[in-house]
Amino acid sequence: MPSPAPSGLAEPAPASVAHPPLRAALLMAVSAVFFGAMAVTIRLASRQLHAFEIAFFRNLFGALFASPLLWRHGLGLLRTDKFGFYLARCVIGIGSMLAGFWAIVHLPLAQAISLSYSTPLFVTIGAVVFLGEVVRVRRWSAVLVGFVGVLVIVRPGAASFTTASLVPLFAAALSATTAISIKYLSRTERADAIVLMTTLLWVPLSLPTALWVWQWPQPMTWLWVGLAGLFGTSGHMFWTRALQRGDVSMLTPISYLQLPVVALAGWALFDETLDRYTVLGAAIIIASNVYIAQREARLARQRQVAAASA
Repeated sequence: MPSPAPSGLAEPAPASVAHPPLRAALLMAVSAVFFGAMAVTIRLASRQLHAFEIAFFRNLFGALFASPLLWRHGLGLLRTDKFGFYLARCVIGIGSMLAGFWAIVHLPLAQAISLSYSTPLFVTIGAVVFLGEVVRVRRWSAVLVGFVGVLVIVRPGAASFTTASLVPLFAAALSATTAISIKYLSRTERADAIVLMTTLLWVPLSLPTALWVWQWPQPMTWLWVGLAGLFGTSGHMFWTRALQRGDVSMLTPISYLQLPVVALAGWALFDETLDRYTVLGAAIIIASNVYIAQREARLARQRQVAAASA
């Protein structure tokens, strides 16, 4: 999906003490705007191109815009002993991206983005299954409340229900897997290395599905797919740096600035109205995610204090 919303796995960065919280908040706000703008350019490009081809061009241009990282760090940035893990992570990530882009093209923007916010709920489940993390009653309760918000948006059984609304949930579940993998990689890999390696691998991995629906972009479409790559890569970089400098519990609410950005764009550019069920469901999901982030941050601080006093 467009936004790697804070997963609840990120711990407060030790560097946050040395950086003003306002700077971290600004970085996260800029990241949210970039991700929202990427969703808008994806929709604009879909007037001519299939979502799968848009995903390829987003990755291609994203890799070009991320290439200055090589100039900054040198080819050593690509040196890793975890290439197989990167590859597996990127295969899953491509599945999430294709489903997420399809949802942006075929669903109202605000609904597609709101459902993507269910990723942290799936992350909690995955952290228990794959990382063996202990999740207690309060966090499980927040997860259940979050899924109530999902049901409010999707409304299974209602006349307006469509199976298309399940696609962003599938994307969110896959995205949760990649979020968990970031926690594993970040133990030994630099943030810029993760961004660059992921972006480079996404290009060939997204090409086969693009060739299946290929047509050459028209001049204006080139602009939209190029901007999608620029906005997506920029958003990812700002997001990563925000989490390095600030407390995830403080930054999580700011990341949801993406929703009003796409809602306003959907109204102004695509004549979309903001459904009341989407607003209510999104509010429930966001509240659940904010609680999970704050809970995780509090527990992380307690672990740091315990380790320091040991």
